[in-house]
Amino acid sequence: MLDGQRNSLSVCTVNCRTLWYMANATKSDRIELRLTSDQKSEIEQAAALSGRTVTDFSVSVLVREAEEVIRFERELHLSKKSWDAFNEILDRPAKPVSGLADLLKRPSVFSD
Repeated sequence: MLDGQRNSLSVCTVNCRTLWYMANATKSDRIELRLTSDQKSEIEQAAALSGRTVTDFSVSVLVREAEEVIRFERELHLSKKSWDAFNEILDRPAKPVSGLADLLKRPSVFSD
């Protein structure tokens, strides 16, 4: 159930952000699409069934899909073997790095 809850929260976050953006952003850019008459009819039917304009429906679907593609590409995907090897490396004791302690004692170059 936790995975289902996590997915629901993720979808809600994405949908809520998308809906807020759509309601509050100035819309001046355009995208032109070529599609078959069947595709157009299906999109129009889905928009009508959801009580939205074709534009609102299409934008929300496109943005949601774009966010999902971007999120997926930013995730780390490893096999179980690679994940176990990664964790084994993380579990090793830290090695001292010469000069690191001195470097950390210096004032930051980013301070005012």
